[in-house]
Amino acid sequence: MTKYFKPKSLTWWTGFIALLTGVIVAIGSEVQALAPTANVLKAMTDIPPAAMISFGLGIIGLRGKDG
Repeated sequence: MTKYFKPKSLTWWTGFIALLTGVIVAIGSEVQALAPTANVLKAMTDIPPAAMISFGLGIIGLRGKDG
């Protein structure tokens, strides 16, 4: 687990933000409190949530492999 958790890495943060954005957009319609944020993120990105989650996990995985 610590192999993939590297909060001092900019690459890790890029992957984490992409993952978090994908999760927020994916569950935004289910969680009433996240709906406004999800709508803004959906309008800004225009990328499906599954693609953002996969991209985020891939970047975090690549960073773990590099380190």
